[in-house]
Amino acid sequence: MDKGVYCLLLECTASQTIRIGALGEREFAPGWYLYAGSALGSGGLSRVSRHIRFYREQYRRPKWHIDYLMADASARLRKVIYAKTKEDLECVLAAAIGGDGVPEFGCSDCDCATHLFYRRTMPEAEVLAAFERTGLCGVVHEVDET
Repeated sequence: MDKGVYCLLLECTASQTIRIGALGEREFAPGWYLYAGSALGSGGLSRVSRHIRFYREQYRRPKWHIDYLMADASARLRKVIYAKTKEDLECVLAAAIGGDGVPEFGCSDCDCATHLFYRRTMPEAEVLAAFERTGLCGVVHEVDET
């Protein structure tokens, strides 16, 4: 399976306080959340499919920070943008996205402040530009509600 990096684009439709596992409670305002992730492990970019399956079916208990957000009824996974690469560019992509974020979210294995960022409006073009600044060509995958 191809390896790479990805960004999940989630829309939150209401203000929520969500418990994010051991990270504790975090406030989520209505708007868009962008999660930068890595798919360099043995399954490669199939990790994106697992995120989508978890969002749709919630077939197991939340394990990762992003699972807790996707399990909340106010969160809608709308799009995934990904790129194939064998380079470890998850933190580089997170830095290229930057801006307002949820402290310590999704970055327990690195020195980044966060891997989850907030925007008031749909950020697809901005995320694609962040992929380009990282030297990658992002591919957009629409997530339907089925």
